[in-house]
Amino acid sequence: MEKLEVSFKNNIEFNTEQCYAPLVERLNEYKKNPSVGFHIPGHTRGSAILPQFKNVIGMDALLCDTTDEFDNLGTLHPATGAIKEAMDVASICYNSKRTFFITSGSTISNLALAFGVISPEDEIIVARNSHRSVLTGTILTGSKPYWLMPKKLEDWAIYGAIQPSDLAEKLKNNKNVKFVWVTNPTYEGVVSNIKEIAEICHFYKVPLIVDEAHGSLWNFHEELPTTALQLGADAVVHSLHKTGGALTQASMLHLGKNSLLDENKIEHALKLLHTTSPSILLLASLDAARASLSSNEGKKLIQNAIDNAKFFREQASNIAGVSVLGEGSRVNFDVTKIFLKVRGLTGKRLESVLELDFNIEVESASDEGVLILSNIGNTRAEFEYLLLAIKQIARNNYPDLSHLENVKFMPLTEPNVVMTPREAYFSQKERIKKEDAIGRISAEVVALCPPGISVLLPGEIITEEHIPYLSEYTEIDVIKE
Repeated sequence: MEKLEVSFKNNIEFNTEQCYAPLVERLNEYKKNPSVGFHIPGHTRGSAILPQFKNVIGMDALLCDTTDEFDNLGTLHPATGAIKEAMDVASICYNSKRTFFITSGSTISNLALAFGVISPEDEIIVARNSHRSVLTGTILTGSKPYWLMPKKLEDWAIYGAIQPSDLAEKLKNNKNVKFVWVTNPTYEGVVSNIKEIAEICHFYKVPLIVDEAHGSLWNFHEELPTTALQLGADAVVHSLHKTGGALTQASMLHLGKNSLLDENKIEHALKLLHTTSPSILLLASLDAARASLSSNEGKKLIQNAIDNAKFFREQASNIAGVSVLGEGSRVNFDVTKIFLKVRGLTGKRLESVLELDFNIEVESASDEGVLILSNIGNTRAEFEYLLLAIKQIARNNYPDLSHLENVKFMPLTEPNVVMTPREAYFSQKERIKKEDAIGRISAEVVALCPPGISVLLPGEIITEEHIPYLSEYTEIDVIKE
């Protein structure tokens, strides 16, 4: 099929008077009134940048590329000036006790939570489908994790929701647990009952941390799931760069209004872990994303994303051989995350056909299907084109040799752990062929992105079940015998 050029035209115009963004305003003043600078960054407002690169990103971006401390923009640690005001406005918007701006992705948010509130040898409960940054936090702190297994959606080869009863049982049987850490929604958009999970945690007087990285729109629209900040979570992580319109790596960390966590400890951890040269472009993009999403125009953009997703879900579900997660099932989900599969094709094969034959790039692919995001910037025309492509693929006989290979992409294994992640990571290691590693103890983190869920944890016994997930590896680090 001939590749189509799909035009992007967003017809929503913003009323800038309603989109108060203090850091964006101060950055605009900085751009218009440059000082004579003898400080970093050394390219000096773009004058010493490779011309080809300057042409790619534009002079405006280079004029605004600076860090905190200069030109009265404020500082991040400690928060001062326009940066502090932007974070305070965000905190009011999210109804949080405290909101922190992060320029190193939600990875740093998770690491700061671990480093700030968990002590060595603390017992914690961690959802098995957590991002590898949470696992890294257990290595840094020397904590002892108990793994909480979400429900498996076997027909889709992905994790489903966390069962509150499973959490209650773990807390009942492990009296010394200090924290509970869950991911909601899942990467594919499956939603857990956070209200009940929070109530269980607080019954046992245990703080609840929710990695809500993929739910950054929830605070701004009633048709989307309710954010954990309104359901009793003590800390919530949002990747505004993923779906909220901020620049890549821009994230927010919130403390719940009645959080049991010590905000000073978390702030100290951020000072230790965060970059000392935070990008003003990234910080301003968080301010801009918050202002945009909380405006009337932003709500219209979110409504468009929801409407486009509903349109595509309904139409795609009626195509013979096509299935869409959540349609006609009892799974609770974020409607803007569309997990789709086509009979006879693995997700990886479907992804490659979409890209090579139709010039369409999806978010990711796994064993059974592909993940499609209905973003606030997508148009109905783009979804109509995607629908046309799915119809053509479903009608045609695309061969899929990957069905014959023993390769998997989404780990659904329950870990058999015999050492804490920290003990294993810092033990003496040796590198051996993966085929010889069965029965040995893993000494490294194996987690492919996306979605960043660990295949193997340090301290976990390697089994034959792991081998199909290690197709990208020929060797692996194990504990030396």
